[in-house]
Amino acid sequence: MPRNTRPENAIRPGSSRPIALTIAGSDSGGGAGIQADLHTFAAFGVHGVTAITAITAQNTRQVTAIQPVTGMLLEAQLDALFADFPIAAIKIGMLGSASIARSVAATLKRHPKIPVVLDPVLVATSGDALAMGGVAAALRRHLFPHASLLTPNIPEVEQLLGRRIDNADAMLTAAHALRELGAKAVLLKGGHAAGGKKPTPVIRDLLVTVRGARWHEHPRLPFEGHGTGCSLAAAIAAGLARGNALETAVADAIDFVQHALANAYSPGSGAVRVLDHHAAKSPPKR
Repeated sequence: MPRNTRPENAIRPGSSRPIALTIAGSDSGGGAGIQADLHTFAAFGVHGVTAITAITAQNTRQVTAIQPVTGMLLEAQLDALFADFPIAAIKIGMLGSASIARSVAATLKRHPKIPVVLDPVLVATSGDALAMGGVAAALRRHLFPHASLLTPNIPEVEQLLGRRIDNADAMLTAAHALRELGAKAVLLKGGHAAGGKKPTPVIRDLLVTVRGARWHEHPRLPFEGHGTGCSLAAAIAAGLARGNALETAVADAIDFVQHALANAYSPGSGAVRVLDHHAAKSPPKR
């Protein structure tokens, strides 16, 4: 199907849309976090609602300040949303602190049937830390058991498991280890895979579910994108909100991000590019 047309089951103007919730930080530069999630949801014909965990001051070069919201304010946001909206899927990104992670987990316990895509954001593209001490442990203990899908990159897995991931076998072993910690499925992103002096020309992402393992391959583009992880997790959540099976949602999301990244642009003076989430008007129909 051409990428610039809508699928047959796309939401028609004026009709109700599936609703997805993003629980994440705000990126003042507009390339990642809540901002990227809402762009992604809109591209999939999904209405996005938000619970902001932290305010960040950042641009395409660096993160200069982070202010987490209070647990009380986060819980008020979540209570307001669940009191009014039939939320069909949840995407969790930057949490910032262990206490916020615990607050989110308490909400998820009250809504166990909603699929959850957990992106364990610990470090920004710029290399700046986006989480206080103890967040990795809080993710493992409180949120992994609620995750329908966990979407870490290799540096995040190394922090979460305390081990080096330097080849495909290590990726597979790590993905199984993450499932043993409670996540129902794991999409381990291979963009940071070791490739000697030069990055590998092909990126291999690994999806491990109860049904087995599947590798997804796509070419590496010759620049660094900002917000790719946020957008990928949000796209998967959007697919789940639309009623797609997990494997389909993952495949569509990878295609979507690859297309958005191929059309990325540079709004600031930093080296990273921002995804064009609307270059593809809608996800492919499978």
